[in-house]
Amino acid sequence: MANSRGRRHRFGAIRRLPSGRYQARYPGPDGVMRSAPETFATTTDADDWLAEKQTEIRRGEWRDPDAGSVNFRVYAEKWVAERELAPLSEDLYHYLLAHHVLPTFGESDLDEITAPLVREWRAERLRTTKARTTTAKAYRLLKGIMETAVDDDLIKRNPCRIKGTGKEKAAERRIATVAQVDAQADQLGSRWRFMVYLGAYGALRPKELAGLRRRDVDVDALRITVRIAEPERTNGRRAPGDTKSEAGTRTVHLPEFLRPELRVHMELFVGEGPDELVFLGEKGAPFRRSTFGRKWRKARTVVGVPVGFRFYDLRHTGHTLSTRSGATLKDTMMRAGCSYGCQAASVRSLCVVCRVVVRWSRDRMRTR
Repeated sequence: MANSRGRRHRFGAIRRLPSGRYQARYPGPDGVMRSAPETFATTTDADDWLAEKQTEIRRGEWRDPDAGSVNFRVYAEKWVAERELAPLSEDLYHYLLAHHVLPTFGESDLDEITAPLVREWRAERLRTTKARTTTAKAYRLLKGIMETAVDDDLIKRNPCRIKGTGKEKAAERRIATVAQVDAQADQLGSRWRFMVYLGAYGALRPKELAGLRRRDVDVDALRITVRIAEPERTNGRRAPGDTKSEAGTRTVHLPEFLRPELRVHMELFVGEGPDELVFLGEKGAPFRRSTFGRKWRKARTVVGVPVGFRFYDLRHTGHTLSTRSGATLKDTMMRAGCSYGCQAASVRSLCVVCRVVVRWSRDRMRTR
């Protein structure tokens, strides 16, 4: 017969159950009586457990055992919403959650996600998707969410503890030859050829190209000012904003061989107003990444550039050609990301970056 009155100890209470085992109960810092998650064979075992709880409370290490009973899906979506994320980062997080994390952990509570489950989930993702980079990103996202849950005192320890798992090895950037860049530009047609050249020889990012306006282009001075970036979100809408960094706001001086390309493009495809976009689709609207991507891949197949060569790889191609013309790594980085340049009458008085551009221009014109 159970001892209904319970046995009082200096901390908590112990009572014998009909089964012969012992139940331990204790008052939390909030005054609520809580039972141990298990029963004990002896009063000594129960008393030891209560002593541990008392020590946790005194040291400020006690955590409400019900705190982790928070649905992971609800907590993860709130976690994303509370962060001041760039639009593309927000889209990426939602994608990773929807396609990689929530199908496994969406219905679980935070305290139900254990280290073994995380290891099994990661192994399954690698096995079924073969996407190491995406899996690494999904793991980092899960780890970040669970780390915040630790900070919020909802769980004691982060279950994402696989060393090196969140790191991703960047694939080696592919580069094209000058002839391949020309062939790709020719294959894409007159509307898009200058965008190819600007991606390669102006080192502009795709989202910077999407944000260019007529006011940003000085045809006579062969100069383009990068002011904003307009990345395209997963819903097809653009999200105008700042460039990738402070250094992204810059002035780019183009090589001389692009002068005729620039003039023709501005005359044929750009409206007269200062706010007119420099690059538009065939129907006169801002071009869609997906539509241009199909054109790019088709042209790439015809031309025979390296398999998997992306539009963004034009930047790396331009950097490589620049360094081969004599630019240092610092020179190349400055040209790609800082407002550094000059106008001068003689090559000798030009800054090092502009001297490289002049040499690059002369070398290329000799090969055409």
